[in-house]
Amino acid sequence: MCGICGAWALDGQRSKLADLRAMNDTLRHRGPDGEGYYHPQGDEPYLAMRRLAVIDVGGSRQPLHNEAHTVSLVFNGEIFNYRELRAHLLRKGHQFHTEGDGETIVHLYEDDGLGVFQQLRGQFAIALYDQTRHRLVLARDPIGQLPLYYYHDGRLFAFASEIKALLAHPLIPRRSALTDPHLLALYLGYGAVPAPLTAYQGIRMLPAGHYLVLEDGHLRESVYWRLPEPAPPDPTARLDDFASAALDALRESVALRLIADVPLGAFLSGGVDSSLIVALMRQLSSAPIKTFSMGFVGDPSFDETAYAEQVARYLGTEHRSFQVQPQAISLIETLVRHYDQPFGDSSAIPTALMSQATRQHVTVALTGDGGDELFAGYERFWAAHLAQQVSFVPRSLWRALARLTDSLPQGTSYYDRAKRLGRFVRALGRPSLALTYFDWVRVFSAEQLETLLSSPDYAADHFLAHFGGQPATLPSILRANMATYLHDDLLIKTDRCSMLASLEARIPFLDHKFIEHVARVPFNLKLQGRTTKALLKQMARGLLPDSIIQRPKHGFGAPVGAWLRRDMSQVRDLLQGPHSCIARLFHAPALARLLDEHERGQRDHASRLWALLTLEAWQRQQESAIKS
Repeated sequence: MCGICGAWALDGQRSKLADLRAMNDTLRHRGPDGEGYYHPQGDEPYLAMRRLAVIDVGGSRQPLHNEAHTVSLVFNGEIFNYRELRAHLLRKGHQFHTEGDGETIVHLYEDDGLGVFQQLRGQFAIALYDQTRHRLVLARDPIGQLPLYYYHDGRLFAFASEIKALLAHPLIPRRSALTDPHLLALYLGYGAVPAPLTAYQGIRMLPAGHYLVLEDGHLRESVYWRLPEPAPPDPTARLDDFASAALDALRESVALRLIADVPLGAFLSGGVDSSLIVALMRQLSSAPIKTFSMGFVGDPSFDETAYAEQVARYLGTEHRSFQVQPQAISLIETLVRHYDQPFGDSSAIPTALMSQATRQHVTVALTGDGGDELFAGYERFWAAHLAQQVSFVPRSLWRALARLTDSLPQGTSYYDRAKRLGRFVRALGRPSLALTYFDWVRVFSAEQLETLLSSPDYAADHFLAHFGGQPATLPSILRANMATYLHDDLLIKTDRCSMLASLEARIPFLDHKFIEHVARVPFNLKLQGRTTKALLKQMARGLLPDSIIQRPKHGFGAPVGAWLRRDMSQVRDLLQGPHSCIARLFHAPALARLLDEHERGQRDHASRLWALLTLEAWQRQQESAIKS
């Protein structure tokens, strides 16, 4: 993994190496092992990178070039099928100067041009300059595991792995886009700014599976891979007919991600996803497997370390459990600084702490991310199935029942029944299955957006656009979840938190070939009644204890609700005090009611308060940076 950046002056002026160095210096955490620069003499783009050395540690220094030095490359990530590609290119007569994976990209580009990206299996963000065509090409991996942002105003084009590197360029203004009520409503709905939008005017994110070409002064963006449509149910399909092939495909994905010249381990939560990844690692590797888990002191509902330790004993891994008791508010400034944008997912807290602890022992960690997204693992997928079954009940009845459940006090534990029941019932009053599902995942509801902002429900409109005007089905909801939550939340969280610790995270479930394989599996083999991830659990039979395979789903979160209730005076000061930057954005009575309900225990507003706190911290950082 690395960090990359670059700039191209398009108005006839030469870029300045000092500006490029300033951008690259902000990415040191992504690549502590070295740096590289491409800074030609003529009117061409400047490229730079920071390196975290994982493959061919002593070589493969970037920029990388073809034989004639007419194609130059900086890239972030890993190409896991590089050995196969390298053998093919050597047979065709190409000459290699390194033993790493990145050089395959420049030689493939020589042969296949922009068709190169469809041949790569991995996680990557690429910047490639073709001198012959005077062409700059950017690309992201199919699923978007690694980020890439860009700025273009007609005079300057710049790109970077993180927004902070773009803002280090003196010609790129720091202007908030969240002054736009539409974008602010999107953030409050999703808890993150959905790509390709960002919280900054003029800065965009290149979408997953896309490449961008800047040539002859023209910028064009193209898609080379899309999320496949999941197969519909097939009543004749049986788990045994699909489990073996799916397990073989996952085993291949895991094997590819064991390629490394540095210490490697895995996150292990004790859930079936990460446990299955570790079980396959154990099969494939002759070396001991190092595994890591983490829990929070004082709240057992957020602590899975006992299950992780059970799996570790069963598989014989070298396991370490970490117990922490951080203060949520004390982490906000650090997290927001590394996200560069407001980010409302509080599970960033355990992810960041876990990454920092793991990095003390290994450089690369495999994760179980993506299993829930591919195999319908969240309870809300079963809830959507149930919503279909009770669709004959008038919505007015659900709304009346919701008023009753709203009167129940809510706790802050992971499995608080009043909170879960209230959320389920309220959503059933929505006019469509898509909106019902969105109510289960969104941060602020439509009613809360109205009272806080007097805003239409732009977030719901944005989510509905993923269905192309068609009625939602369970397979299409699964795909929409990947296009929103996976892309804009989960993968951003994993990248920033792991890179904060200079740790490379690899995600076998999100190999795009494996995603295509699983998409062809009939949906009823993923969700069978109330049994989520049915096929994945069948794949795990014989590899994991039944007690692990059958245990209820438990997300990787933190007891933020309880933490905030203990610190409500500080929360109030940040959000309502005289120095609050965002208080002016919201209706004061609605904001006060939100705080009062959480403090009294009437509602658990942890996710909403965390979204507001990160928004406040980001706004303060922006104002401080502008003043300096």
